[in-house]
Parts: sequence; C-alpha cells; structure tokens
Amino acid sequence: MYKVQDFDYHLPAELIAQQPQKPRDYSRLLLLNKKTGAMEHKCFHDLVDYLKPGDLLVLNNSKVFPARLIGHKAETGGLIEVFLHKKLASRQAIDSTTSDQAPSGNLWECLLGGRIREGLNIDFSCGLRAEVIKNNNDGTWRVGFNFRDEKFWATVNKIGLVPLPPYIKRGQKNTSDKNNYQTVYADDAKVGSVAAPTAGLHFTKSLLKKIKARGVKIVYVTLHVGLGTFAPVKTEKIKEHKMHSERAEISASTIRDILAAKKAGGRVIAVGTTSCRTLEALNFRELKIDGRKKSAVKKQAFWTDIFIYPGHKFQAVDALITNFHLPKSTLLMLVSALAGKKAVDKAYREAVRRQYRFFSYGDAMFIY
Repeated sequence: MYKVQDFDYHLPAELIAQQPQKPRDYSRLLLLNKKTGAMEHKCFHDLVDYLKPGDLLVLNNSKVFPARLIGHKAETGGLIEVFLHKKLASRQAIDSTTSDQAPSGNLWECLLGGRIREGLNIDFSCGLRAEVIKNNNDGTWRVGFNFRDEKFWATVNKIGLVPLPPYIKRGQKNTSDKNNYQTVYADDAKVGSVAAPTAGLHFTKSLLKKIKARGVKIVYVTLHVGLGTFAPVKTEKIKEHKMHSERAEISASTIRDILAAKKAGGRVIAVGTTSCRTLEALNFRELKIDGRKKSAVKKQAFWTDIFIYPGHKFQAVDALITNFHLPKSTLLMLVSALAGKKAVDKAYREAVRRQYRFFSYGDAMFIY
C-alpha cells in the first residue's frame, strides 16, 4: 500500500511558475507514453500533431469567480479575509439564525482568516456585509451575506480577488490574474470554481480551431473546483484520505459522444484532473446502451468525492493533458494511477532536470 511520502520529490523553488506563459499555447509540453514510458519534449501548440481523427477532447468549462474578499470587522475595524468556498442550498439554512443584514437566503461555506467568532459582523466595500453564523468545526464557517443573486455577484466580481494558490506571490492590487487565471472556454453560465482547471489554461481559441479541423471532437463537462482538489493528504496511508465533495455535471449529449467514441475506438482525452475525475465518477458501464436507446441517456448532475490513486481501473479516460503537480498531492497520485508511478517519477525528474515550469501557471504533460 502506498504512503504519502512515496509521492514526494525535490523541486527547486525557482521552477514554480509565478507568471503565465504568453501566448498561452507556447508553454512547454512533455509527452509521456504510458505503455512504453517514452518521453518527448515539445511546445504545447504541437499537441495537435499528437491527436487523431476520432479522438474526443473533454474540457471542464467551469468558470472561476474572484472568491477572496477583504473586509473589516464591524466592531473593531480589524482586517479580515473571507474566502468563498461553497454556496449552500436554501435547505441548509433551516437551522440557521441570521440577522436582517445577513438573510439566510444567501449562505456560504467560507474560510476565514484572523480571529473569528460566531456572531461576528463583517463590512466590505460597496455596501456588502456579512455575519458569521456557525463554526462548522472542519476549518470552514457558515456565513450569511446581505446581498443576493445578481447584486451579490456583481459586487463580488467588482471587489473580489482571484484566489491564487499560496505559492504564487502577488500584491492585492494585481488585476491581470482575473483574465490569466481563466480558461478561454470558461462558460459564463457555469460560474462556481474557486480555482482554475489549470490544464486548460494552455489552450487558445486558435489552437482549439486547429484541433477541431483535425477531426477531433471537443465536448465539455462541468466540475466546480473546490478546496478538496488541493487539500493536503494528512493521513500516512493514502487510502485513508477523504476528499471534499465537488459539484459535477455532464450533459446527455456529452455522455453519448463519449460512448460513441469508445465504441468507434477513439480515445477519450481528459483535459485536466478535474475533467478526469468527473468522467471517472460516472458509471459508464451502466450507460453502455445500444444505438436504439440513445434517447434513454439523461444529463447527470452529482456531487463527487472520488479519489483516484494507483490501482484505480480507468473506465472512461484513455489519455490526460495535465500540469505538473505538487509533491504528495492527490493530483500527483491521480497522474501516477494513469501512467504508472515509476514512469511519472522518471518524467518528473526529467522535467526538473530540463527546468520545466511547475504548478498552476507552469508547463504541461500529455499522457497518452
């Protein structure tokens, strides 16, 4: 049984990317053949040469919102940081008591920085206010806001900051990340991620057109990236780690396209670990119906806490486009499950030796 320490590796700090590559598709690309372990080194826009007619490219179209809010305690004026993690359904507000200034109709699960207590009131700019309602005793707090719906989102988009990972160092006034830390295909109707599905950051609209012209079909799933994707593994044995749940959606047409590609012998290529987890969380074996019953396929919307690590039997994903991940992370474990741990270890050592750029704004791998 693998232990967390088995997924550690040495990474010089200077290889952690602080800025995105421009143009996006000029980042480097390490190609790894999961059957032979052979590696090639290319530029990301060369990806099109390694795709085949009949392949299916699956991208996560969730849109990142500026989830970091900087406010002040109403009583003392002390600075406080609020990280919007997950919007709570109205049914989750039944046991909550809030003031008129923080109606229960807009409740969020949040991370809070600073000294916090239940009943604390927080003031933000533009008239936004919040009340700390409940300690969830899992590192998060239940918080109610006075604005809701369109007014809430308009205010958050105006005053919020992009919740960059802590290894990217930024001043609070930096605004370029609002565009840089967003895929070019993020859907305005799919707002909900607190972090970008970073493998998708390498794509440009021009590259996507070239991929389509090659005979590759592009489809989308939605997984709203939450803290669970990046939470550290705190158990010694990886099987004992529990992922946070994240909301996922797959349309009926996308499911039919995946089934058709599989039947025709095409590869299902997930762009990013979030797309991979979404596909693997759905039981495609139960959906393998004949062509006369395609109308029976329905849209799937579900919460998933799937944890993929070596030993996982992939049922949907044949290949993966992904970034280089943090040591001892669940994302590195997922990649090792697909390509094999020895091959991934060797590829990461080679990437360090060749000074690839790592993590969210870093370079990419194509495991095929």
